[in-house]
Amino acid sequence: MAVSLLANDVSDLCIGKPAVRALPLSAAAGDLAATVRKGPRAACIAVGPARGAVVGRAGLADVLCLLCSSPDALARPAAALARPVSALLPKDGAGEVRRVDPRSSVLEALDEILSGAQVLAVPLRNGGRKKQLAGVVGVTSDFCWLTQEDLVRYFLNSISLFYHVAARSVSSLGLVRPDFLSVRPDEAALSAVPLIRRAIASETAVAVVSADGHLVGEISTAHLAACDETAAAAIATLSAADLMAYIDYFGSPPEHILRAIKTGLKAKGLDAMLELMEDETMTSFSLSSSSSDEDTGRAYLRRPSSGSFGRRSTEEPVVCSPASSLVAVMVQALAHRVSYLWVLDEEDDCRLAGIVTFADILRVFREQLLTCVHWIFQLEVRKCHRGCCNRQPSVREGTDDSSECHVSTVQKNVCAVPYCGCTRC
Repeated sequence: MAVSLLANDVSDLCIGKPAVRALPLSAAAGDLAATVRKGPRAACIAVGPARGAVVGRAGLADVLCLLCSSPDALARPAAALARPVSALLPKDGAGEVRRVDPRSSVLEALDEILSGAQVLAVPLRNGGRKKQLAGVVGVTSDFCWLTQEDLVRYFLNSISLFYHVAARSVSSLGLVRPDFLSVRPDEAALSAVPLIRRAIASETAVAVVSADGHLVGEISTAHLAACDETAAAAIATLSAADLMAYIDYFGSPPEHILRAIKTGLKAKGLDAMLELMEDETMTSFSLSSSSSDEDTGRAYLRRPSSGSFGRRSTEEPVVCSPASSLVAVMVQALAHRVSYLWVLDEEDDCRLAGIVTFADILRVFREQLLTCVHWIFQLEVRKCHRGCCNRQPSVREGTDDSSECHVSTVQKNVCAVPYCGCTRC
């Protein structure tokens, strides 16, 4: 039964997860960028003065937004990179990071995500992995991330328990949101920086949509996080469509894209940014010349592309239709490691109709779990009123006589039902 999923703790979803790397709030943004580049393309966390106080999460995409946040930051990138990590964290509470106890229920973690938390920080319990990581420089074994993707995968593994909604279309479930972030292909990429910040907080992307409503591509925060600080020069000078092409070729961009960026930087008088870009380009060239790619005679491309300026082939946005089933959308998103899917309306010449996000998908599962719990609650109350014993049905601590069922009770007793205590019940 679906309610049995609530018997698991949050720690059960964190088995095998690596510890996150941490930086103090006083660390420089440039230090964060250097730390992230040394390991997997994952965000770092910022911790407060007290050990175990999680303040927020930041990555290379946040650094790029900082560099493009003002004309002064673009003109003096070194000064911008010297700013503390705290400057990267949103001031409006968006993209909040919350700490949860490893013994918390799945439903409690679900409520934290759906109430505004972007990601959950779960303390790692003492064990072998913590001892292994204890001596690694720049790594703290205190926390691991629990994301929306982890929760969606958790429910997908038990999707047969939700067969009555799994086969329903995303449109019938009301999951297609028409309010998505978008820009025109010919708009300046710099104008999209506020939208990129919002996309980081919501774990989505900025759609690049043509004037007739067709999806041209996307500016993905995950793809930006695979770049380095020099991508700020591309954001400052290119259009949204051209920025997509730059990201496609990052690591070895075509000469005409580099010329366009350098010309734009000179026209805007951003000499310091131009110098930073040229220094990084020479460093990347010297590193690549000593790699095995030199032996093959091929330039390294982070993601191959067709070469059409502003259009993508191998990294097209992940899309679905309004008629796609819930389970199909979940499988598709998890397979592509994205937390959203763009919805194209086949009845409207495949124009962009909206977006389906993990957050909305998780709301469906939460409703199903609560419905199941409340149904069992009422069923057991009726059983106790059939006269199987003389005792009145007692309600466990944390619940009342209504159909509402407290989260803590769900964790202590899977069914969260008020058994009267007799053997017949």
